[in-house]
Amino acid sequence: MPRLLHDDPATGERATLREVARRWVALDVDGLPLPEGTDPRDLAACARAVLPRLPPAFRAARCLIQATASHGIKPGARLRLWFWLDRPARGVELATWLAGAPVDASVFRPAQPIYTAAPLFEGRRDPLPARLALLDGAEPAVRVPPAALLTPTPPPPRAPRPHAADDDAGARALAWARAHIAAQREGARHDTALSVAGWLAALARRGEVAPEAIARAVADGLAEAGKDRAEGERIAAFALAKEGLAR
Repeated sequence: MPRLLHDDPATGERATLREVARRWVALDVDGLPLPEGTDPRDLAACARAVLPRLPPAFRAARCLIQATASHGIKPGARLRLWFWLDRPARGVELATWLAGAPVDASVFRPAQPIYTAAPLFEGRRDPLPARLALLDGAEPAVRVPPAALLTPTPPPPRAPRPHAADDDAGARALAWARAHIAAQREGARHDTALSVAGWLAALARRGEVAPEAIARAVADGLAEAGKDRAEGERIAAFALAKEGLAR
């Protein structure tokens, strides 16, 4: 089934999902180093080693520890930590709050599936005796900051309209977009490219940026960040189509 958060103007497909605030969050930790001598089978010990890297509100809260498929096989902590929140929070709020934490931000997207089944091992036994553990805490739920403090940073001010004295305004906007996308860490690159492409497409509709340059800027930024250029081209085409500039 398609997982669409927005209507697709290129195909006419309607959105199938919408974002809602939820009282739970699942934090994916993948490959964080563990203290020497930590037994990966001791999920509570592994989680305690990870918690100091999270915001303080998570360190005292009760959580359910889930070992992901590669935990105990690849080095480091590879866990999913499930927390109850003291108020419903949207994914964009959680992504803003946890922007500096070593967690995968993709799970905050409304269209991102979260797989919870235990892996199957063909011809061998599971190296872990258990893949779930409960870690008690002083607080039953994570205290989430007020929504007003978790408002995402708005996009940069729009580039001034090019004119005879400032013909490079559009070029500066494209250069900023490329560099901003390239600077994103894993888990934030796709969403950032989508947001920046939408901003550039709005500039293109006003005649401030050449539409054909947007795909190149977005694709270059994603390529510098280690992603496929084709993904950037698709994102740019989607953003232009939403502005009625489909090529």
